[in-house]
Amino acid sequence: MDRPTTLQGLLSYLEQESQPTIVLDTDYRILAANTAYRRQFGAVERPYLGQPCYRVSHGYDVPCDQAGEHCPMRKAFETRGPDRVLHIHHTPRGPEHVNVELRPILDDNHQVVAYVERLNTVRSASARPSAEGLVGRSEAFNHALEAVQRVAPSSLPVLLLGESGTGKEMFARAVHEASDRASGPFVVVDCSGLTETLFESELFGYEKGAFTGAQARKPGLVETAEGGTLFLDEMGDVPLAMQVKLLRLIESGTYRRVGGVETLQSNFRLVAATHKPLDQMVAQGLFRQDLYFRIAAFPIHLPSLRDRLDDIALLAESILARGNRTKDPLRLSSEALARMRAHHWPGNIRELRNVLERARLYADDGVIRVKDLPPGMGEARVSSVRFVPPSAYRTQAPRQDDDEALRFHASHFTGTRRALAQSLGMSERTLYRRLKALGIE
Repeated sequence: MDRPTTLQGLLSYLEQESQPTIVLDTDYRILAANTAYRRQFGAVERPYLGQPCYRVSHGYDVPCDQAGEHCPMRKAFETRGPDRVLHIHHTPRGPEHVNVELRPILDDNHQVVAYVERLNTVRSASARPSAEGLVGRSEAFNHALEAVQRVAPSSLPVLLLGESGTGKEMFARAVHEASDRASGPFVVVDCSGLTETLFESELFGYEKGAFTGAQARKPGLVETAEGGTLFLDEMGDVPLAMQVKLLRLIESGTYRRVGGVETLQSNFRLVAATHKPLDQMVAQGLFRQDLYFRIAAFPIHLPSLRDRLDDIALLAESILARGNRTKDPLRLSSEALARMRAHHWPGNIRELRNVLERARLYADDGVIRVKDLPPGMGEARVSSVRFVPPSAYRTQAPRQDDDEALRFHASHFTGTRRALAQSLGMSERTLYRRLKALGIE
């Protein structure tokens, strides 16, 4: 692999790829990169040849699997086959979600001699504070985002499962934007509170004179979603009598307007969402089993906010920026952030948004403090260790006692690094970055 002619051949191959692509040796070192990689990841200005991929992409001193992340190279070496994972890479623009597809190069003896790695930046989510779209970088969030990226290019129906307030519509839009229907419409149908008659007329439309008040033909939302994505929110609230007509629509792709006789053809991608346990509803006879199997071809479980505490600072900064009408940014004090991390968040991101919108009215000096939060928030469970946001999206300067507290816990803890991260309420990747910054092995 180190012969100039072989490398030149690899470079010629890489330049045919429109996506950023690199070649790695078995010691993680970058041997070659195409123009797309050099442009997108800033390799023109910084050295990359001969550097370990984990140092260039993550700033790590050890491979990803030793820093609390999945390493596709390790998996590809074990299986002698391709592997794919979603990582957060450091780029000239800051941290970004990147789909990593890695394939091993085998010699005549079926031994791995190198790897080809293709990288595709995820545009529908941000690992930094953002004025729009999905925001997050925790392990639970990345797991859901990776599932979205896997299913989006296909035509499979997607079922989003999770508690109220976890951002189902935003994840549904991410599926749409990452699919080949992104240029088509994204149509939302709120199934909650719709009666059987209203649901049918809203979904399928109606003909003139179909009922009292139908003075003209009206296209339904199925027709409006032609060539795009139809998002059925709160699917568990669809009337039982309507479920059979919905099943017919999904299976045959045909429907009729209310009061009409013409059979119409539909062309849309279905994404459904619910906070209800549909499998239990099937067992209770409240939801059709055949419809459940049709819409649940690819279920994605969305994490609650209490399962992604590492994202609270990032989400808070994004929410505050989106609603800020002044030039001066609002920020959280470390004490307020600790209280918010200790809260259970039964209302998830919707509750977080409400708390911050209320708190901003009291933050006259631009800083949200504990007194600005709802009374007693997180008080019973607040940790004695006060953590500040990671440096990539820090809202204020770090406190010395935060670092000292982490030093103390790290030096007195006898378990693994993963167990230490769990005991401190942070991801293993975040803990690794914090310990590295403090020079602690």
